[in-house]
Amino acid sequence: MRTSIKFKIDLVGLFFLAYFLAANSQHDINRSLEALGLKENEDEIRMVAVGDVMLSRSVEKTMIEKKNFKYPFIKTAELTSGADITFGNLETPIISGRAVNPSEMVFRADPRSVVGLKYAGFDVLSLANNHIMNFGKRGLEETLKELDKAGIRHAGAGIGEDNIDQGAVVMAKGVKFSFLAFTYNTDIRKDPKGEEYGVSNMDKEKMQSAVKKAKEEADAVIVSMHAGTEYKTKSGAFQQDFAHSAIDAGADLVIGHHPHVVQEVEKYNGKYIIYSLGNFVFDQMWSNETRLGAIAEITFDGKEIKSVRFEAVKIYDYSQASLIEGEEAKGILKRMKF
Repeated sequence: MRTSIKFKIDLVGLFFLAYFLAANSQHDINRSLEALGLKENEDEIRMVAVGDVMLSRSVEKTMIEKKNFKYPFIKTAELTSGADITFGNLETPIISGRAVNPSEMVFRADPRSVVGLKYAGFDVLSLANNHIMNFGKRGLEETLKELDKAGIRHAGAGIGEDNIDQGAVVMAKGVKFSFLAFTYNTDIRKDPKGEEYGVSNMDKEKMQSAVKKAKEEADAVIVSMHAGTEYKTKSGAFQQDFAHSAIDAGADLVIGHHPHVVQEVEKYNGKYIIYSLGNFVFDQMWSNETRLGAIAEITFDGKEIKSVRFEAVKIYDYSQASLIEGEEAKGILKRMKF
């Protein structure tokens, strides 16, 4: 009996759908489907941002044991690779070498790990952090080479004075996005010939100048900020001042990482500041907070941000991020309410 009633209702629904399709233009149909949440607005741009991606130590060990360099991203790839733009912070130089032990703080990732970054859909990565220089100039050179070969753009580190602060440009649906990346770590070195190489540091005046210049050439400017006190769930004055200064200079969005835990989100002068997305791929299984992170989904209508929402993730198996629900997810999402 229930099946029969449902069948009749479905037939009625199909009749009205057929009538609706016949009586309306494609434009009206699209707008109606969008209003009902049944169709994505084709003009909208969906950006996904994640936190710290560390592909060394136990993460690398797990990938090698499983003979799968996509392994850390398998549970989240549908979400990240499905975006128009996917962004993250690469906390590891990519260069061949010996295995790095779990207790070591000098990171190195197997070049084969780029397969996983590509599989996850990363379009642009920040290199402005306190680990990308762990293997010196050669480590940075190899990282840039591997990312360029994979077609993954990068910002916040380089070789040569003019390249250290260089940003990355990504086009999506005719909209030009400029990514700039900065870190608290002032690691700029010179090789024996006097050539500079290193990371773009958080000099406020330099950042504001870079933002203003990028704004003249791009439709939207995103600033990546690698800063904050590790394991603190609230941002500090240094982060806040830098992020506010970026917005004041014309940035449309600030995305933060480094604390290894999720911090709050602020809406400042109509723009969003995400202070820390926490860990995304890492081996810090020693606390629940460091296993929890967030994925930001930012929807643009042209160059304007239409909405910002978050998905909670948790790290398993010393390497793999998985989407989660329940009380832990609610706790993370509540922290990020703005």
